[in-house]
Amino acid sequence: MNSQTPALRVLGVSFLNARPLVAPLRTDPPLGPDGTALFTVDEALPSVCAQALADGRCDIALVPVATLLDHPEWEVVPDIAIACRGAVQTVVVAAERPLAELSRILLDDASRSSALLLRVLLAAQGLTPTLEVVPHGEGAARVGQGVGALVIGDAAFGLAERFSHSVDLGALWFHTTGLPMVFAVWAARPGCLRPEHLEALLAAKNLGLRRIEEYARQYAREHAGTTTSLPESDYATYLRRAIRYGLDAYEREGLVEYLSRASSLLQRPEGDDTAHVRFADAGYAPLRAAVATGTASPVSVGQILDRARRGERLGLREGLLLYDEADLLELGAVADLRRAALHPEGIVSYIVDRNVNYTNVCTARCKFCNFYTPPGGPNGYVLSREILAEKFRETEALGGIQILLQGGLNPELGLAWYEELFRWTKANFSLRLHALSPTEVIHLANLEDLTIREVLIRLRAAGMDSLPGGGAELLHDEIRNRISPFKNTTDEWLEVMRQAHMLGMKTTCTMVFGFQETGDHILTHFDRLRALQDESLLRDNGGCFTAFITWPFQADGTRLKLRDDTSAWRYLRLQALARLYLDNIPNIQVSWPTLGAEVGEVGLRFGANDFGSVMIEENVVSQAGAHFMLTAEQIEHHIRQAGFRPARRNMQYELLTDTPVAPSGAKA
Repeated sequence: MNSQTPALRVLGVSFLNARPLVAPLRTDPPLGPDGTALFTVDEALPSVCAQALADGRCDIALVPVATLLDHPEWEVVPDIAIACRGAVQTVVVAAERPLAELSRILLDDASRSSALLLRVLLAAQGLTPTLEVVPHGEGAARVGQGVGALVIGDAAFGLAERFSHSVDLGALWFHTTGLPMVFAVWAARPGCLRPEHLEALLAAKNLGLRRIEEYARQYAREHAGTTTSLPESDYATYLRRAIRYGLDAYEREGLVEYLSRASSLLQRPEGDDTAHVRFADAGYAPLRAAVATGTASPVSVGQILDRARRGERLGLREGLLLYDEADLLELGAVADLRRAALHPEGIVSYIVDRNVNYTNVCTARCKFCNFYTPPGGPNGYVLSREILAEKFRETEALGGIQILLQGGLNPELGLAWYEELFRWTKANFSLRLHALSPTEVIHLANLEDLTIREVLIRLRAAGMDSLPGGGAELLHDEIRNRISPFKNTTDEWLEVMRQAHMLGMKTTCTMVFGFQETGDHILTHFDRLRALQDESLLRDNGGCFTAFITWPFQADGTRLKLRDDTSAWRYLRLQALARLYLDNIPNIQVSWPTLGAEVGEVGLRFGANDFGSVMIEENVVSQAGAHFMLTAEQIEHHIRQAGFRPARRNMQYELLTDTPVAPSGAKA
């Protein structure tokens, strides 16, 4: 670091629960590339931290999450939070009567998030006591008949024993929503965070979590003999079990639910950023390194296309050059040659299945989706067995062999619900279950406090045959943090697929474009899929991606406006590039439901060898403006028009021997 880049000013919270995040920044100060300190560190109450960041008196602060409603411009550090999944112990309403009997509650002025959380929970129960703000630490002494006090932080230790009707707001929130509560996050002024800052803050958290017993011991000595004094082991248990320091998909679900309820309570005007968080992004190191080092690669597009024509693996720099500069028709021609080399039989496959969206209730609130309804919202549904049976019977009658079963992240549906549904389906129908998505699997793992692997094992045992690639959008957190900040991260999505492959499962992978992404984002997406496929194929246990599908973002009716090129020309460029870069994924599927059958025909000459699904039913992209539907006969017609022979397949891309391949006079 030099005189132009001084150490960032960090303001951390002075409570015990923040020590694992803040203390390592003091005791083991992170250093920059030149050996100087990355940060200067001070501590204060949560409300003071937030105000200092707003006033520009610090660069990074551990802030109550409610302040994000007023500062959507702040950049939130990913993967770090102060949160809970149930009782938190240090955000408590101390009272001598039940909550419903209180006429007045005193609010601690140290944290706006806790006060707003109380208001949200009171509103959920229809309670309207008078609320009065008092200085931090004074509320508990003023508790009386009909008067309670919201006590936060270290002052709340031991309150449950002192007051007969204390209410833990972490537990009440979890009981009300079924979701974690996030109280605080690291937030920064826009533009000041660099990758080394993010890495240092995460490293400090990891170091702090290893020192929890040490911090508990220190705190016990510091507070021996005080009214909040507890045994050292109680403080350690609090830090290890009550407080959670991650910000994974489940915590993000809880965060958006809290912000949305709080925004509604405050009667904020609706808009794109009603419940939005801007997460900082560290980028993707392999891509940055490849571009920065300028490692040896052909210097011209022609040379790169020659290598691709021979089936040689392309590097990131080469992929970027093709994305930026290759002539579309030349790119398509080479992709067509690779398709012919991989699938020389001249057959284009398709499947007859039905897309069933079993629920539209979802906690993720993605900005590009107008299909979902938040929990408790209007028009939410969960399909009954009777409706599902009708859909499944019709699918079988129309020659369908598979159900693509996907829905929202519904906190009311636990893992047992899915297991029972899958077993019922297998007992009553001959259909295969291409079911859920990595996002839904992550949600279930968090809901049940199980590992991804455990959830997949149980779902497979119940009847899940394969896993779709939904929820990928773009596998680059810079884009994901903008369009779906409360959804799973890139690494989380990939880890579900990794675990599925390790279990021998077949999956698909996808990409949605049209979010103002660059070539860097596109190639990052391709590169991470290819790397995971390499890893999966090395295991040679049958688990892998069978196909890749891309399609453009459909914006009609969504909160995210279309400000990008989603034309057929860009689609064909991306599909052709995918065929050349994803050299280890055997099948490429066209996306006629979003662009039309004629573009699908052309796509078969831009690297694709599959026409996708008849899609007896589809509900998500159709609600965003795509309304193309085809019968099996029409699909076969379009395949022949493109010069190929049609054949039905299953999800494993095995041709169905009992389905005759229609003749064609044209050659592939």
